[in-house]
Amino acid sequence: MKQERVDVAVIGGGIQGAGVVQAAAAAGYSVVLVEKNGLASATSSKSSKLIHGGLRYLQQGRVRMVREALKDRQVLLRVAPHLVRLNDFYIPIYRHSHYRPWQIRSGLLLYALLAGIRRDAVFSQVPRQAWSALAIETQGLQAVFRYSDGQTDDQLLTQAVARSAVLLGARLREHTCVLSAIADREGYVVHLGSGDVIHSRVVVNAAGPWVNQVADTIQPPPEQLDISLVQGSHLVLERQLSRQCFYVESPDDGRAIFILPWRNKTLLGTTERIFTGDPARVIVSEDEEDYLLRTLAHYFPAYVRGGVSVCERMAGVRVLPASTGATFAVSREMRLVQSWVGQAGYIGIYGGKLTGYRSQAAKVVALIKAHLGERVARADTATLSLT
Repeated sequence: MKQERVDVAVIGGGIQGAGVVQAAAAAGYSVVLVEKNGLASATSSKSSKLIHGGLRYLQQGRVRMVREALKDRQVLLRVAPHLVRLNDFYIPIYRHSHYRPWQIRSGLLLYALLAGIRRDAVFSQVPRQAWSALAIETQGLQAVFRYSDGQTDDQLLTQAVARSAVLLGARLREHTCVLSAIADREGYVVHLGSGDVIHSRVVVNAAGPWVNQVADTIQPPPEQLDISLVQGSHLVLERQLSRQCFYVESPDDGRAIFILPWRNKTLLGTTERIFTGDPARVIVSEDEEDYLLRTLAHYFPAYVRGGVSVCERMAGVRVLPASTGATFAVSREMRLVQSWVGQAGYIGIYGGKLTGYRSQAAKVVALIKAHLGERVARADTATLSLT
């Protein structure tokens, strides 16, 4: 049995856990990350691969969240240009669309203002004579808008953030499960499935859809939030539809669907449905696949007539606040639960977005600083290059 003493132990190797480990190590704390499988092996490798403010969140009035995410997008474009790049996104507006052209134009203007009116924030309306080059259905088409947003490889980004933390002195323990974390006079005694023990002043629960399961292993029991697990599924199609991205409405329910280039193929997603099973066993359902392919056929009938071959199906589970309403309207903002028992500090992370992992991690580290005091910082994650 090995024993290790650290300031912070982070449970969960998705983007949120990797972000906290990097931020804590950069702030000068000794930190270890414990992941039961591999880095980004679950939800953080099953996203839409977007680094964006979230244009659709403006319609929900979440201006502050969008502004913060756009700032994080700009940081990632600077520190990880090989992992995050801008691409053109097209929004077609039809007679049957939920929003009129003036509404989309207003939303894109606000999006650009929140991004700081930089060159990459400029949007435009595509002239009618250029519609045919998009290979999109033109029957009933009234307008097409073009703007820029970011794309990434979510798994490689998570791994790069974790690797950055290691270079700052953090330790990673993959393929290792946490059995329990019990508070004592000096912090938490964290027992691992390997038989090893970590003595940590603070435990950060970044287990994603397993957050409440991990919380059940903590003594004394911390507060748990009432959550919904929401499945989001994507299809990867063998043929690349376009090198650009399309942001369309599902003809079934008006939900936002992205059609994106991905590794010389086409990524189509996402769905949103309540999930009640084991997150480790989530799979794309036939209903979800039909739903996504109907959307594709609605906007790109010529592409579908050429034959559609699904070469990969990806399903992930994300955490949202429990709600009886439509999941589309539920906030995606991260929520934190904290408890302090003597010298032992616990922080539970609920939700959060891929794009905002860095600013979200900063909020967690601010709580750690309030409990442990400041250390001599090693780096600034806003300028630290991800190799």
